[in-house]
Amino acid sequence: MKLLRSGLLVGFGVVVILPVLWVFFSSVRGNQEILNSPFAVTIPPAFDNFGKAWGAQNLGAAFILSLIVTLLTLVFLIPIGGMMAYALSRYQFRGSGLILGLVTLGMLFPNLLAAVPLFLMMADMGLDDSLLGLVMAYVAYSLSFTVFVLHGFFAALPNELAEAATIDGAGHWSLFLRVMVPLASPGIWVVVIFNVIGLWNEYNLAKILMLQQKTLPVGLADLISQQQYAGDWGAIFAGAVLVIFPVMTLYLFLKDKVQQAMLAGAIK
Repeated sequence: MKLLRSGLLVGFGVVVILPVLWVFFSSVRGNQEILNSPFAVTIPPAFDNFGKAWGAQNLGAAFILSLIVTLLTLVFLIPIGGMMAYALSRYQFRGSGLILGLVTLGMLFPNLLAAVPLFLMMADMGLDDSLLGLVMAYVAYSLSFTVFVLHGFFAALPNELAEAATIDGAGHWSLFLRVMVPLASPGIWVVVIFNVIGLWNEYNLAKILMLQQKTLPVGLADLISQQQYAGDWGAIFAGAVLVIFPVMTLYLFLKDKVQQAMLAGAIK
């Protein structure tokens, strides 16, 4: 049984890793090499594909825009979602369960259903094709998941810690910032990682709300549509690496935080 389980894990790992490695290797190969020998390794690698994708195909501006949008969204999302989750988990008041249910229900609501009214509302407010409008939409889009996850972490914290801090003279803000937030930090890291993955790869809202400026997924989709007949596959694969690499790097640096959060949830 143990050998079978190990074999299944190895097979699953190969199925997941091989396509990613193929994309990375193809990003440093020429067009003819990709078409003639798709699984070969080219020496020396053709790193000029990244220069073409970054500059000539204008993915550099899209990369920077996606980075700014993701960071700004997190700056607003984590404090708002954290305070909302803390209030709904630690303070019992009439309607708190209903509010939590309505907020959680937002995870089941496809963002495309709100695309037309959202675009019209942003246009009326003068926020169409603007950084602020896209960040506001992303905060609203990501708030349900953030509140849902952090609510579970805050609710699992012992009441004795809050009572002890209150006896020592801590007010509501001091209790939240100095006691509860550090204790819930594993959950906050989980929220950050999953939101970064979702925001970095989000396509629909960015395509609808940003008329002139392009985020990285939109820019890559446009590059694919433009180059699929021209045959510049090296630039297309290089653009795909620009999308994949930052998220993979972030996860590799923070995977211990995710494992810590999962272990904490299992123990509680």
